[in-house]
Amino acid sequence: MDSTHAPPSVACRIAWQSPAPVPEGYRFNAFLEASGGRLQAHGLDLAAFFDGSRSPAAGLPDDAMPSPLEIAFLPNIRAQVAAMDRCFRCAIDRVGYPAPFHFAFASKANTAEEIVRSTLTGGAHHEMSSDVDVEIARRMIRAGLLPKDRMVLANGFKGPGSAYARNLLALRREHRRLIPILEDSAELGFLAGRGVDFDFGIRLKRTQRDAGAGADRDSRFGVDAGELERLAFEIDRTPGARFVLLHAMFGAPSDSEEQFVEALEPALDLFARLADDRAHLRFFDFGGGVPGRTTLDDGFDYDRFARLLLEKTLAVCARRGTRPPALIGEFGRYTVSEHAAHLFGVIAVKANESGPPWYLVDGSIMTSFPDTWALGEHFICLPLNHLDRPFHRVRLGGITCDRDDVYPPRGSVVPLFLPRVAAAELDETPLYVGFFSVGAYQEMLGGVRGSKHCVLPEATELLIDDGEDGGFVCDVVPGHTTEDVLHNLGYGRTARAGAPRTAAPVALV
Repeated sequence: MDSTHAPPSVACRIAWQSPAPVPEGYRFNAFLEASGGRLQAHGLDLAAFFDGSRSPAAGLPDDAMPSPLEIAFLPNIRAQVAAMDRCFRCAIDRVGYPAPFHFAFASKANTAEEIVRSTLTGGAHHEMSSDVDVEIARRMIRAGLLPKDRMVLANGFKGPGSAYARNLLALRREHRRLIPILEDSAELGFLAGRGVDFDFGIRLKRTQRDAGAGADRDSRFGVDAGELERLAFEIDRTPGARFVLLHAMFGAPSDSEEQFVEALEPALDLFARLADDRAHLRFFDFGGGVPGRTTLDDGFDYDRFARLLLEKTLAVCARRGTRPPALIGEFGRYTVSEHAAHLFGVIAVKANESGPPWYLVDGSIMTSFPDTWALGEHFICLPLNHLDRPFHRVRLGGITCDRDDVYPPRGSVVPLFLPRVAAAELDETPLYVGFFSVGAYQEMLGGVRGSKHCVLPEATELLIDDGEDGGFVCDVVPGHTTEDVLHNLGYGRTARAGAPRTAAPVALV
């Protein structure tokens, strides 16, 4: 996982930062805007989902929805793919780069069907990492969503005889552009020579030498440069096998475009050396580390990153006298973080003797976005209504009994301002808040359609996509009932079995 987090002591902008009301028309970022005292996200009036007086937009529900509520805005995913493609197309034209760029979705960031479908219809290639992923790819192929010209990059542990390795053999017979990315020679030995040809990649392990650029010094994946060269020669000697791709995993995301590109230079140099006498070696795959915008800080400049990477690649290949590679970028967090929002109602206001007052929400923060308590991650948090009221500093709390079900995370110095409301007025003038840019990893870590901490039910989810008439279409995924939660936890088995037998009492001596 290329998970990123801001350490609790690092300041970042997660919300409105003033006691004054939000000015009309104020833009928080590219997709969040204040209008009429309410928050618009991707052009949708989010508070309208709850008041039932008007639809947020054409094609969306007219009836009031339950709170908490999850929103998946699928057009944003395709827009992210298109935006990064534009960044690299412009950079290619600007620097005269002679090879193409390919966008691949790192599906471990969010493997839900609607997410994978949206990346594929947006033109992305597909990266995966487990046996179940193979079946997902197979279903996308059969649905006509993963065409034969798209690459499927198979990362992850695929040991000899494992279900994943066996399934890759089967998938290769269905899809020509499957590229297993090897971790060691044992993986090669199992996949090669079994009646199908394979194009292979090799994953380069980042080493102590790269530690200054944020390397994982204790990585259990990939091989070092010397072993990669030996594995490349082994592929060269294997009938039906070709070494076509070098995968350089950056790992931890970086806020610095220069740092990211400099960290890739050793891998680019290795590629240039190995490509000198290998016509088949044509792809340099950088993966992990391109951040999504999970806070309101401007952060990473994607256009600048694309230009710097192409310039560095040209310089390294010129120094070695080899042709520049086609570039593949594996994007997980960048692709899907912005598409999702979790919306909650504030159900209580409580005094806090040690600091700002508590606003309690009708769900769990820590189970909805586990990185807030596990890693101290910060996400955007804004009110959906009452933006025209005065604000004050608060802390949010979920309704579980866990001390870490709070926001901002414990130890954070980042302030959170929300509109002033009194406990007595919540019934008449409810306040709703939303967490934004939570679409990468959080649902995967918290469990999709699973029972949560303190047996809280799964929230209702809206899957919103573009409609044919310029409006939207919406699928409603109902939240869990109490019976759903009990069934997930095995209590249905107790009911089927009848009353349990009573154990004999234990004699105390």
